[in-house]
Amino acid sequence: MSFGDGGPSKGPGGPGSGGTPDWEALADASAARARRKKWLLISGGALAAAAVAAVVATAVVSANGGGPSAGKHASEPPTADGLPTGLPAPEPSFSSVAPPPPPDPRDYIADVKKDRLPVDVDAFFPDDKLTAGGRTYARGATHRTKQCAATTQGALGAVLTANGCDQVIRATYSRDGVAVTVGIAVFDTEAQAKRTAQLATGGLASLSGSGVPIFCRDGVICRRTANSYGRYAYFTVGGFTDGRNATKADKDVYTTGDDLTDYTFRRIRHRGEVQASAAADITTT
Repeated sequence: MSFGDGGPSKGPGGPGSGGTPDWEALADASAARARRKKWLLISGGALAAAAVAAVVATAVVSANGGGPSAGKHASEPPTADGLPTGLPAPEPSFSSVAPPPPPDPRDYIADVKKDRLPVDVDAFFPDDKLTAGGRTYARGATHRTKQCAATTQGALGAVLTANGCDQVIRATYSRDGVAVTVGIAVFDTEAQAKRTAQLATGGLASLSGSGVPIFCRDGVICRRTANSYGRYAYFTVGGFTDGRNATKADKDVYTTGDDLTDYTFRRIRHRGEVQASAAADITTT
């Protein structure tokens, strides 16, 4: 049998090719196929990821209505550019109902129907001592009575009675040999008290006791005053505790009388302020 002149075949071949396989060539071919498959898998994965990202982006844009602000959180406030234009500026609004004026303290001490606080010594003369202008006065005796005329000297008793005096409250204060008795006559109305002060003649009777001797009695000359505020008329009589007559040159007598007059006025006014303040609190609540 003749084999020809070429010897055994070296081309690739498998079973039935008639020759021995070229194993090196087969290995190279297999490696090439593996490399192609790997690149195909990598390229496919990248394309799939890009497709998913595109789908997600499309969904986000659709959910936010598109546009430049579509990627912002829904909870963020709109920018000034996104607000409607052409709206009128807000205008201040005011209530057409004016607030009520504050109560006048005098209204509450001008009439017995409004003046409801207790009427007694402690209401007007609560202090054992009082200080005015750096001067301190000690309180002596106090007294309260509905027998208004019994607290007076001369014609003042008749004036109190004629104008409807309800009661008189007295207190004496002294300092350095000078004593002053203050008397507050209580009426139902401001008009009665004012008329009494205007018509006052004679004077208040001094009140001694509690360390203060008798003064301003038996014709001794003393300083007397008469005033009114609200439904209260108030009087003073002041002089020396050693029985001397008081003159216009005796500044201590005048100063003590003025201090006690001012103190009494402030006590009466304070009474009105307390009641007006209480009424205002009720109104506001």
